[in-house]
Amino acid sequence: MCVCSYKESILVARGEDSQNGAIFYRPLGGSIEFGETSQNAIIREIKEEIGADLIDVKLLGVLESLFDFEGERGHEVVFIYDAQLVDKKLYAEKTIIGQETDGSEIVATWQKLDYFVAQGRLVPEGLLDLLTR
Repeated sequence: MCVCSYKESILVARGEDSQNGAIFYRPLGGSIEFGETSQNAIIREIKEEIGADLIDVKLLGVLESLFDFEGERGHEVVFIYDAQLVDKKLYAEKTIIGQETDGSEIVATWQKLDYFVAQGRLVPEGLLDLLTR
């Protein structure tokens, strides 16, 4: 996942668990393909999801996430990156529309970190702590 931090905001997509109605926000990103490094994966994923190129890609940390989603238990190891978007105009966009590999729409927005402290749930768990350390 890549937070693409800008000023005091990060780029996230809103999600909802249809089983329990829980709303959450998560940075963009996806799976690492066989033979691919996590850094190359995040560069590829951001390009695929929102058509954007990254520079200054830096690993912030690794989180192990145990979670429930859509009625199923999940377990993932998440490499958290920060990077800069090459296209600086994207920082002024309120929303950035993209597409998942399954064809579903991604609606990414810039959210201030304070939002997640006050009310929004940021996933994976532990990400907010990592970003505010």
